[in-house]
Amino acid sequence: MEMQNLTAMIDRLRQSVGSVIVGKEHTVDLLLTALLAGGHVLLEDVPGTGKTLLAKALAQAVGGTFKRIQFTPDLLPSDVSGIHYYNQKLGEFQFRPGPVFTNILLADEINRATPRTQSSLLECMEERQITIDGETHQLEKPFLVIATQNPVDNQGTFPLPEAQLDRFLMRVSMGYPSFEEGVGILRRFQEANPLQTLQAAVTLDEVRLAQAQASRVHIAEELLGYIVRLAEASRKHPDVVLGISPRGTQSLLKAVQAYALVRGRDYVEPDDIKAMALPVLTHRILLQGAMRVREGRSEDVLKRLLNEVEVPSEGPALSRGR
Repeated sequence: MEMQNLTAMIDRLRQSVGSVIVGKEHTVDLLLTALLAGGHVLLEDVPGTGKTLLAKALAQAVGGTFKRIQFTPDLLPSDVSGIHYYNQKLGEFQFRPGPVFTNILLADEINRATPRTQSSLLECMEERQITIDGETHQLEKPFLVIATQNPVDNQGTFPLPEAQLDRFLMRVSMGYPSFEEGVGILRRFQEANPLQTLQAAVTLDEVRLAQAQASRVHIAEELLGYIVRLAEASRKHPDVVLGISPRGTQSLLKAVQAYALVRGRDYVEPDDIKAMALPVLTHRILLQGAMRVREGRSEDVLKRLLNEVEVPSEGPALSRGR
């Protein structure tokens, strides 16, 4: 797919989702970045900020299937993956697919389910497959998990462990709308829900082609070194117990390549790394015990590292590698 066609496709997706979601352009771009990078997103925000609406709008815009799981303490792994059941009419066991067999999966309030059920998502998130009763089933591409958490009400929840948080490419917050956006929301939803008339802006085949193109976006050797230096600096920071792992640097690489594509370029700039560092890396840093309590402390540490680690000078070698 040529760059011009890719840019047009991404613009159609952005406009399609934007016809439902008022404002939040940066959040929409982050979601599109995760989609093209083949990653998953953890949406953290209070109820009513449009997390479910955003997931549904994206699913309809790409012409894909959408499933939602409401995570509760009594939810079982089989409720997520599916089960083999005995069909008395046919006299044989058959497989009933669970909600993970979809393109866009909304895992609503994922931290309310038990760790056993939470971990049932790990294989399908990482491997794009799931094994049930010894039989492996492939998941259709694209496959994107959007999990939500309410950061305020933590009673009766099971916090995601670091190993599971690491499976999410990004941790994103919707945030409350501005005054103008709030008025725009009321106007847009005054008569009808625009989601009901939203048409697919692209095909799944186009999304798959764009995902393949994202991994081929040029990134200069100097910028690869910049990513590694950020990771090394996080491991040496006095407030950090667990710094950015090699998997974290790989995730950042995938994200910046896809983000460059979303911004209409086939090469990575230093600003792409700075833009992706917070959503991709904040949940991959484990701070000292006293520091964890302070809200936004991981972001403060990362912002300091971004200011301290030397950024490669921009030039033709960085932009095109020619």
